[in-house]
Amino acid sequence: MSIGAVPGTGPATGPLSVVRKATRKTFEDLPTDRTLVMGVLNVTDNSFSDGGEHFDAGKAIDHGLRMHYAGADIIDVGGESTAPGTEEVSVEDEKARILPVVEALVKAGVYVSVDTRHTETARAALEYGEVLINDVSGVNHEAAMPQLIAETGARYIVMHNRGNSKSMDGLAEYDNLVTDVVAETQQVIDTFLAAGVKKEHLIVDPGLGFSKTADHNWQLLKHLTEFEKLGYPVLIGASRKRFLGTLLAEHNAEAMEPRQRDHATAAITALVAQEGAWAVRVHSVVSNLDAVKTVAARQAAE
Repeated sequence: MSIGAVPGTGPATGPLSVVRKATRKTFEDLPTDRTLVMGVLNVTDNSFSDGGEHFDAGKAIDHGLRMHYAGADIIDVGGESTAPGTEEVSVEDEKARILPVVEALVKAGVYVSVDTRHTETARAALEYGEVLINDVSGVNHEAAMPQLIAETGARYIVMHNRGNSKSMDGLAEYDNLVTDVVAETQQVIDTFLAAGVKKEHLIVDPGLGFSKTADHNWQLLKHLTEFEKLGYPVLIGASRKRFLGTLLAEHNAEAMEPRQRDHATAAITALVAQEGAWAVRVHSVVSNLDAVKTVAARQAAE
């Protein structure tokens, strides 16, 4: 990787202005001796976690590289907020937001995950090289997505979800939470396998906060082994989510602000790393990387 891509080095010491090509990372290059850290990069104007701080492509690239050089194993680039109640973004707008960022990061040697519900966006991103497709649509995935993943050989994250950002909160009703979520996740997996996707190219995510209440999230975290029994790597995305804001609120006060939820996020990271999670999706890279390295060191000593 070229040092010229690091902000604050070389002739220019201000914000990143040029991204130089570097050796491109692949899935096989990712560490296997600890839980991975996936850094969140929201190229949106309404992100719940940062309010649109990285909506500008240049700022997004700069932040993505900063997370990369801080130790993030994967950078997850998304152009649409999927927080409850948010408006959907058109495919054209989504591509315009994220594709320049994806291209720049891939060229800089970053292993990129593309957070999209849309086959068209995923196809366009895959033209830049090997990227991971992180699809939060769950049981409502686009019909053409399994075939795209099969044709391209891309790796794909199957996340459990019902409905969309407007309807998912009203669909958080289960007969047996863990059993139902695991079964519905398996249903999506089966659809992709039937389309010809290789089993080793799939990753699963229980979808904390997506068609789930706070209590549901805690139950799923407690029963993480049930997802591991599916036989796929497990990704956990708890970072700064509202159930943590509610947990940290004091004396019936309003929920803690998103940026004040990072310590609780790191605590969950340590817990799921101990349980064998493949990766955590987080906003604050350093604290969570410290957490997974600490767990790995303890496990190595046993």
